[in-house]
Amino acid sequence: MSIMQMLREKAKTNVKTIVLPEGDEARTVKAAAILKAEGIARPVLLGNTEKVAFAAKEAGADISGICVVDPETSEKTKVYAEELYELRKSKGISPEDALKLVKDSMYYGIMMVKTGDADGLVSGAVHTTGDMLRPALQIIKTKPGCKVVSSAFLMDCPNKSLGENGLLVYSDCVVMPNPSAEELAHIAVSAAETAKTLCGIQEPRVAMLSFSTKGSAKHELVSKVQQATQLAHELRPDLLLDGEMQFDAAIVPEVGQSKAKGSPVAGRANVLVFPDLQAGNIGYKITQRIGGAECFAVLQGLAKPCNDLSRGCSVDDIVTTVAATAVQAQ
Repeated sequence: MSIMQMLREKAKTNVKTIVLPEGDEARTVKAAAILKAEGIARPVLLGNTEKVAFAAKEAGADISGICVVDPETSEKTKVYAEELYELRKSKGISPEDALKLVKDSMYYGIMMVKTGDADGLVSGAVHTTGDMLRPALQIIKTKPGCKVVSSAFLMDCPNKSLGENGLLVYSDCVVMPNPSAEELAHIAVSAAETAKTLCGIQEPRVAMLSFSTKGSAKHELVSKVQQATQLAHELRPDLLLDGEMQFDAAIVPEVGQSKAKGSPVAGRANVLVFPDLQAGNIGYKITQRIGGAECFAVLQGLAKPCNDLSRGCSVDDIVTTVAATAVQAQ
């Protein structure tokens, strides 16, 4: 069973309410119909009710029984506006501004998650990452003890000798361009939690990647990863985490033993933490395109789960991302 199938099945064991702010978008209504029919989640579609109904008809999607909410007319809009004003008045927001924002589907959806009326949110078929992440950071904020929001790519590789039966977690490949040592340490801790929560990996083994293994090269970029490794150990001394190490030393047993003998992680890592966004983004695309891995991304570090889609996403991508969000909410 692939990681995507596993997430869908796991989501069904404790069904969660997931809000979809892009409710009048064709792929989204199709995905919502599948989510309800298969019992993966309770989707909530946001948007003008007539436009949502028209989109569903045009797409041939049966959304009967699915909750559709129009933020312009919802009875909760005023309640959410008052809540948003209280949350953001110290930042200069006025009651009028709060009401205007909450009538936007993205802010309305984020407020649903904040107040517990929904367990998570998925968007991105139309909106950019920033469109969602901005209100999520303002309103939901990060988990206690976590200082950064980052991404994790779940890489399901054909070569089952890699990672955890072919499953690897890559982080961060989307959000943080050039994390500091402290931010990198928090990313590592979040990635280990993602591996455990989403992938069912009982023993995350985290490799802090670099172009150096255990001091084989001297450079300020290497020093950053060494410092991040130390800080991550301080944050979570119970984690199997080691670095700095090169990619091959992290995943190939023979190379790991040669370059980092005695390491509890080298040669058997299942969580790979990249030193910056350039390395992470390039690395996941190489694994996907040349290595033939199936992959998809989730956000980590938020107090409540919100996830982003590619604007080129398929209906299947939306269904899987909602399933992952639901599992995060479990």
